[in-house]
Amino acid sequence: MKTIRSIAVPAFFIVLTALLYDCKKESSSPATSSTGSAVVPAIYKRIYGATSITSDGTYITIKTNGVPDHKSVYWPTTNSLYQAFSGTTFGGYTFTQNPSTIVSQTLTFKIPLSPAEATDHSATPLGPIGVALNGVPFFNQYAAGGTSLSAAEIPSFDQYWGHPQMQGMYH
Repeated sequence: MKTIRSIAVPAFFIVLTALLYDCKKESSSPATSSTGSAVVPAIYKRIYGATSITSDGTYITIKTNGVPDHKSVYWPTTNSLYQAFSGTTFGGYTFTQNPSTIVSQTLTFKIPLSPAEATDHSATPLGPIGVALNGVPFFNQYAAGGTSLSAAEIPSFDQYWGHPQMQGMYH
C-alpha cells in the first residue's frame, strides 16, 4: 500500500537536521537539480535518502519513499533489515511492538528556498513535518488526535526510537 502525501515544511527543519548530523565545513558551490531548471543549494545533497531533490527557484522539492536504512523489528521478517528487538526503549520503557510494519510511501516535501518567519504562529500539524537525512519523515511531539505521547505509545519505539503508524509510515 502506498500513501501519497504533499507537505509544506519550514526550511529550518531540513537545514537543522543536516547540520546536527554533520557539522563539517562544506563547499559553498551549489548542486544543480536533476531537472536543471534551478540551483539546489549544496546542503540538500546531505539528504541521501531522497529519491529526488529539485528546485523551481522558489521552492526545494524533496521526494522520498520514507523507509529507514537501518534494522528494525518493524520490517517484515522476510526483509534483510528485519531484526528482533526486546528490552528497553526510549525513556526506559519495556519494548512492546505495535501491529504495523514499515511500508514504502510516496512523500513530497516542499520547502521555501528563502523562508520567512510566519506572521501567525500555530502548532505544527499531525503527520510529517520534516525529513531526516535518510529520507524518513519526522512527526511533531504529539500522538494521534493531538494528544501527548503516552505510556501506551512510547514503548512501541524500536531501538532507533521510531515506529510505523497504522499505514506503515515509519517515523
